[in-house]
Amino acid sequence: MTRPDLHSFADSRQPRTRHLDLKLDVDFDHHILKGEVRLVLQNRGSGPLDLDTKGLTIRSATAPDGAAIPFELSEEVPILGRCLRLTLPEGTEAVTLSFTTSPEAVGLQWLEPAQTEGKDHPYLFSQCQAIHARTVIPLQDTPAFRVTYHAEVTVPEPLAAVMSAGPSGTRAGPGPGTRTFLFDMPQRIPPYLMALAVGNLSSRDLSPRSRVWSEPQTVGAAAWEFAGVEEMIRTAEALFGPYEWDRYDMLVLPPSFPYGGMENPRMTFLTPTLLAGDRSLVDVVGHELAHSWTGYLVTNATAEHFWLNEGITTWAERRILQALRGEEEAILSWAVGEKALATEFERFGADSPLTKLRTDLSGVDPDDAYSSIPYEKGARFLALLEKTAGRPAFDRFIRDYIGRFRFTSITSEEFLTFLNEKLPGVAESVGAEAWLYGTGLPANAPVFRSRALEELAELASAWPTGTRPSPAQVAAWRPAEMLIYLQKLPRPLDTASCDWLEENLKLSSRGNYEILVEWLCIGASSNYAPAFARMREVLVRVGRMKYLRPLYKALGAHPRTRALARSVFAEASPRYHVLSRRAVEAVMEKYPGETGHGV
Repeated sequence: MTRPDLHSFADSRQPRTRHLDLKLDVDFDHHILKGEVRLVLQNRGSGPLDLDTKGLTIRSATAPDGAAIPFELSEEVPILGRCLRLTLPEGTEAVTLSFTTSPEAVGLQWLEPAQTEGKDHPYLFSQCQAIHARTVIPLQDTPAFRVTYHAEVTVPEPLAAVMSAGPSGTRAGPGPGTRTFLFDMPQRIPPYLMALAVGNLSSRDLSPRSRVWSEPQTVGAAAWEFAGVEEMIRTAEALFGPYEWDRYDMLVLPPSFPYGGMENPRMTFLTPTLLAGDRSLVDVVGHELAHSWTGYLVTNATAEHFWLNEGITTWAERRILQALRGEEEAILSWAVGEKALATEFERFGADSPLTKLRTDLSGVDPDDAYSSIPYEKGARFLALLEKTAGRPAFDRFIRDYIGRFRFTSITSEEFLTFLNEKLPGVAESVGAEAWLYGTGLPANAPVFRSRALEELAELASAWPTGTRPSPAQVAAWRPAEMLIYLQKLPRPLDTASCDWLEENLKLSSRGNYEILVEWLCIGASSNYAPAFARMREVLVRVGRMKYLRPLYKALGAHPRTRALARSVFAEASPRYHVLSRRAVEAVMEKYPGETGHGV
């Protein structure tokens, strides 16, 4: 197979890039990056070299001696973009490309000052997963080919740049009123983990190897929220081995960031919706931290093996959580994940090919396949293997797995082969092939239960009979228990029931967005007008797909709430990341075609 990744033009017969030297000039006026990248090859080569591009303008291609290298761009291919074919002269060891990004690059979001917390300066951030690095840089955009990189990023003063790499200094920029920031990533990473953000940024140290960045208006809250990150790192090291990335820094982005977090090495990107004010949502940091072992130390070779990143990491996150806060907290996390998994099975259909762990994404955009299934089904597969092998044996297996495949990108089949080698008979006894290649959730999926969960389910199911939680019960609930109770309530509810919830649980004022959005989904599905203003406020401010998709879906239940959804989307969509817009549009396409009533 000459193309190891069906989502890339990269050809395994051709030279591989081992290192990038990157120069970027950030142009906020035109929403473009003007760039130059030097691709250093693993071995000298000649003949064709196919690179991935999407929306890029290629200005030139030159050899180390300055001689022009012939190149051509293919016609646009759906999902993939355009293949940039270089024709290398004999013995080529590197090639330098000059390029410009498009203002519509999917991998970049440009924010106006009004879309930031400070309101005074513009902001830029990248999001290259799964196949959007090609909208930022011409390269072999597949996780199967890993690279190191050096970068020089020029930005207007007084803005600062951060990257998924170690900072290596600053200097005066080439033009007046500019600064150039230097970065080095010495470890080999898949291209989708190259990340950049530029804005009015401040930082606070959390430990000798961890720092949090954000706009000045939120850096204090972020530092308080994530103060325990060093303990989290040490706990993860005790489970999975030494942390190999030197630093674990974090960047809290503006609210339009489409994900909860993105595990960019040395600079995890995080949504500000994690700043709950009570540290109740820091588990997302645990998840992104766990990717340091199962995600970019060992990486899925293509998007079809995405569960190797997210399923193993979700399992690892819950092992970290259990070590830090006990088994009951971990069980609550499994219960929240169970609801997410059920929602996705409902969205796709339990028999959909997209409910397999090892997917076939021929002709499918990885963004369209994205869901909680590789996270939650994959994590349950790992938990089943752990239960079957026994925790001590499985812990040894995980460490051996990380050690064997560190700094490589692998397939599901390689995982299965290694499992059979290290834990003979376990894969067969659990029906591993059914887990990997079958749809839905196998009947032997592990079940996570506790008395607390049973009591919450009983209490919620008794709502129609008039049973309500007492003030003492509510006061004793952990945030996860409050969320699970709300998830299990019947819906729609009548107005009196919604009034009771709002009056007694103060849900609309919650800083925990998991709880807040679950409540707003109840209100939307119940056509509860007193919550409409808060729904609008959240949907206009927040671009996280995890919250947009269920809330817009719930708003589709009634003519009045559908009209509200259309009105809010018209206002908010220009602020959303393109991935978030796509997600919401997919939800609203399923609304009935009526025009609805005024709000």
